[in-house]
Formats: sequence, C-alpha cells, structure tokens
Amino acid sequence: MWRRQLLRKLSHEQEAKQVSPEVRERAVRLVREQRSKHPSMWAAVESIAPMIGCTPQTLLDCVKRDERARGKRDGVSTAERERIKALEREVKELRRTNEILKLASAFFAQAQLERRFKS
Repeated sequence: MWRRQLLRKLSHEQEAKQVSPEVRERAVRLVREQRSKHPSMWAAVESIAPMIGCTPQTLLDCVKRDERARGKRDGVSTAERERIKALEREVKELRRTNEILKLASAFFAQAQLERRFKS
C-alpha cells in the first residue's frame, strides 16, 4: 500500500517538474545570451536552471538539443531523428513484404513444376 502511494507521489512530482516548451525555449535563449558572462557553459546553465525549476543537467540537455537543431553541434537533430525512424520503419516493412513475395514466388514455382510433371 505504501509503495503505491510513494510511486504516485514520485510520479506526481515528476509531472510537476515538467517545464513548458515556451519556458524551455526562453531558458535556452537566456543561456546563449548569458554564456559570455560565465566562465563555462555549465556555469551559465547552473545559474539559470533554478530560475525555471529544473536541474542544470536537464537544461544543459535542452541547450545541446537546440544546438544540434541549429547545426551548431555535431549530432542528429530531432527532425532528422524522426525522419530516420520513419525510414527504418519503411525499410522493415519493405523487407517483410519482400520476404513474403519470395515465399509466394517459390510456392507458385513449386506448384508449376508439380503440374508439369503430372501432365
């Protein structure tokens, strides 16, 4: 019983810590603007994260994601990642279809051979 209550409380706290996309965008922009006033990116992030109610690591992840999306950091942007996933799903489906067609072709070829020998 107490475990269920604890899990509910923890999940509620996690939901409460969710930051809206608008606040996240503003915080990322603020980190970019304040970066030159701090000795490191981490210092800038640490000074801004408490203002929006998230951990510095969460904000740093948002900053890195934004940099990848803007082409300022190596890596795959969110849009590219979604495109890759869609293409991987399509490849998987096409391979499955191709396998079905191979099996069907072999089945009909075998049936054709059996008809020739019976005639």
